[in-house]
Amino acid sequence: MRPQYFLIALTIVTIFFMLQLFDPFLKPLFVALLLAVATNSLNIYFKHHISNNFLSTSLITILLTTIFFVPVLYCIFSFATLINKIDQKALVEIFNVTKNWVENIPDDFIFFKDQLTNMLEKIDIPSLIQNLFSFGAFLGKNSAKFIIDMVMILIFFFFFTFYSTGLAHYFKEALPLKMEDSNALFYESSNVMSVVLYSILATAVLEGFLFGIFVSFFDYDGILLGVLYGFASLVPVVGGMIMWLPVAIYEIFAGSSANAIAIALYSIIVISVIADTFIKPIIIKYINKRIVRTPTKVNELLIFFAIVAGLSTFGFWGMIIGPAMVTFFISLMQLLKKFSDDFYSFEQTVENRK
Repeated sequence: MRPQYFLIALTIVTIFFMLQLFDPFLKPLFVALLLAVATNSLNIYFKHHISNNFLSTSLITILLTTIFFVPVLYCIFSFATLINKIDQKALVEIFNVTKNWVENIPDDFIFFKDQLTNMLEKIDIPSLIQNLFSFGAFLGKNSAKFIIDMVMILIFFFFFTFYSTGLAHYFKEALPLKMEDSNALFYESSNVMSVVLYSILATAVLEGFLFGIFVSFFDYDGILLGVLYGFASLVPVVGGMIMWLPVAIYEIFAGSSANAIAIALYSIIVISVIADTFIKPIIIKYINKRIVRTPTKVNELLIFFAIVAGLSTFGFWGMIIGPAMVTFFISLMQLLKKFSDDFYSFEQTVENRK
């Protein structure tokens, strides 16, 4: 047996046992690595302005925690608290009011009336309340695991970012590619993942902030609804309608039609039209110009399906893993295209010499 074959076999066996050894930490480790790659351009930007590597890495970690993890934790604890404080009598009363409203719909809208009636007949309030309490217990049970995963991700992210230069140099040399191709693969992946991450954060923070601030004037929990609106804004076309429409309907049932109209108009005009159409592209363009080395355009629908697929496959952290895997695949395709173009140019040169 040749020595290299023995080393390859030994490496495969070692990798297998390494995976078994670090199995509990693989998902946090992988998520942290993806986040470190995605924020590499931001890391370079911070290091350019802050000479202390430890300080710049700490600032990036705190920024990531504040923008992404803290709002998610707030949502989890808010939902758990809200579910435990549900007023069963109020739910029954809301259901009865809704049922009476549907029964009073004019017969001119018979199709719409029949559909709503069929939907209400399928609703079982006691079963709904029981499911809500079960969901609250599920959140309480899994929140501890989520916090542990979050802490592990932040720790791994800190060290990946702190040693990013050495790790990147090591892995680029370890790849069986030319240094030029290794650099192209690394920077292309980093650029695409950065644009996806910054686009997601810019959309969620901007639109969630605008919605949360406005609904807080109507005595709603602005932070909770703002974070939920931020996640909803990632859905193409309908986006924020998933959030503002139920709030507006609730205001109608509560007898505040003026509030419902104000929330609907504000969400459509200020957020959907002004913020999403005009302000968000300016923010993303600024980020691309000042932070990302090579601006890249990624289809929003592709990002959305990557998030949905990631959530269904990997759970909550799939929201990061899904888009990262898709963008890495796009980077590989672009590198393969470069190889095919180079190979075609080489063949053309050989043919011309003949």
